[in-house]
Amino acid sequence: MTASIPAPDPRRWSALSVMLMGQFAALLDVSVTNVALPSIGRSTGAGSNELQWIVTGYVLAFALVPVIGGRLGDQRGRRRIFTIAVLGFVTASAAVGLAPNAGLLIAARVVQGLFGGMMGPQVSGFIQNAFPAWERGRAFGRLGLTVGAGTALGPVIAGLLISAGGPDIGWRLVFFINVPVGIAAVLLARRWVPADEPSSTASARHIDLLGALLLGAGVLCLLFPIVETGQGGGPVTLLLLLPAAGFLLALVRHEARLTRADAGPLLDLRLFRVRSFVTGVVFAVVFFCSNTGIPLVLALYYQDGLGFTALQSGLGVTAYAIGSVVGAPVAGRFVSRVGRPLLVGAVAVFTGVTVVLGLLVQAGAEATDPVGVILRLCVPLFVLGIAGGAIVTPNQTLTLADVDPRRGGVAGGVVQTAQRVGSSIGQTVLGTAFALAVVGAAAAAGPGTPAADPGAFADALTLALAVSVVFSGSAIVLSAVEVHRSRRS
Repeated sequence: MTASIPAPDPRRWSALSVMLMGQFAALLDVSVTNVALPSIGRSTGAGSNELQWIVTGYVLAFALVPVIGGRLGDQRGRRRIFTIAVLGFVTASAAVGLAPNAGLLIAARVVQGLFGGMMGPQVSGFIQNAFPAWERGRAFGRLGLTVGAGTALGPVIAGLLISAGGPDIGWRLVFFINVPVGIAAVLLARRWVPADEPSSTASARHIDLLGALLLGAGVLCLLFPIVETGQGGGPVTLLLLLPAAGFLLALVRHEARLTRADAGPLLDLRLFRVRSFVTGVVFAVVFFCSNTGIPLVLALYYQDGLGFTALQSGLGVTAYAIGSVVGAPVAGRFVSRVGRPLLVGAVAVFTGVTVVLGLLVQAGAEATDPVGVILRLCVPLFVLGIAGGAIVTPNQTLTLADVDPRRGGVAGGVVQTAQRVGSSIGQTVLGTAFALAVVGAAAAAGPGTPAADPGAFADALTLALAVSVVFSGSAIVLSAVEVHRSRRS
C-alpha cells in the first residue's frame, strides 16, 4: 500500500510573499546606499573612507551569516529566525536613520547587514520545505523577481526620497522606510508563515559555536581584502587570504568530525556528496563574477565619464534590473522541465549580449547626452537582465533540488555565500579593469559636465565587459560539462 503524500500547506504562497517582503527590504538597502552616499557625506561630514565603509560594512556583514542563519532556521524554526532577523533589521535601520555621525552610522549598518543576511536562508529553506518539487521553480522565480525589483527600484526610490526630504532628511527616509515594511512583515508572518517544530534531538539542536567562529573568520578574511582592493585598498590586505585558507581548512576538519559523529555540525559536509549541489555552488561563484560587476562599471561610466547625475545613472541601469524581474519568474516555470540546458542557453545569450553591449558603447564612444545614451543601451541591457534572471533563479532551484529539505536552510546559506563571494570578486575585478584603463584621464567635473575625453571611459567600460565575458564563458563551459555528464550517466 502506497503511503499518502501530505497535501501542501494552502498558505504557502501567502507565507512566501510575506517572507519576500523582508528579503526585499534587505536587498533594497544594497542598491539605495550608493545614491544616498553624497547626501550622507554632506549631512554627517563623513570622509571618503567612512563613506566606503558605509557600503563595505553592510556587504561584509551580509555575507558572513547566511550559513549560520540557515542552520539556525533548520534547528529552531524558520518563522522564529525570520522574525528575529526582521526585527533586528528594522531596529538597525532606524538606528542608521537616526545616526548623528558617521561612526555610529557605520556600526548600525554592520548590524543591519548581519540581520539582513539571516533572512535569505529562511526564504530558500522555506521553499524547500513548503513547496513540492514541481512548484519550487515558480517559488524561486518569485524570489528572483524580488531580487530584480529591489535592484531596479532602489536607485529610483532613493532619488525620490532624497528629493522629497532634502539633503539632510531625505537620506534618512531611505532607511526609515524599512521600519513600516518590516513591522508589517513580522505581523503577517505570525498569521501566515507556519511555525516549524524545532528538532527534539540534542545533536540537532546543538549550536556549533566553534564552526560559526571559524566560518565567520574565514569568510571575513576572504572577502575583506577582495572588497578593499576593489575600493582602492593597498595590496597588503591581500595577505589576509593566507589566514582565510587556514580558517577554512580548520572549518572543514572540524565539520568533518562533527558530521561523522552526527553531532550537529554547522555545515553538514554530506551536502557536498550531492553532485548537483556542488555544481550549482561553483556555478554561482563563477557566474556572479560575471554579472554583478556590470551595473557597477556602468555607473562609473555614466557618472565619471559622461557626467550623469546619480538619478540618471540609476535610470541607466534600470532596464537591466527590469529584465531580471521579467526573466526570473518566466524561467522558474520551465526549469523543472528543461533542467540545466536552460542555464547553458541563458548564459550563452548573456555572453553574446554582453559583447553586443560593448560594441554599442564603442559605436557611441563620444556621445554624452543622457537620454540618447540610455535609449541606445536600454534594449541590450533589458535582454541582458532577462538572461541574468533566467540564470540565477534556475540555478538556485537546480542546486537545491536533490538536497534533503531538513538541510534546506544551511544549503541555501551556502549558495548565498557563494553568490556573495562571486559578487565581490566580480565587482573588484571588473572595477579594477575599468580603473586601470582610465588612469591619467580626467573624470567628469560633476553632474552635467562630461569628461574631457569620454572615449577613454568608453574604452574602459568595453574592457570591463570583456572581462565579464571571460567569466560568463567559463560558466557556459561548466554548465555544458555538467549537462554532458548527466546525459551520459
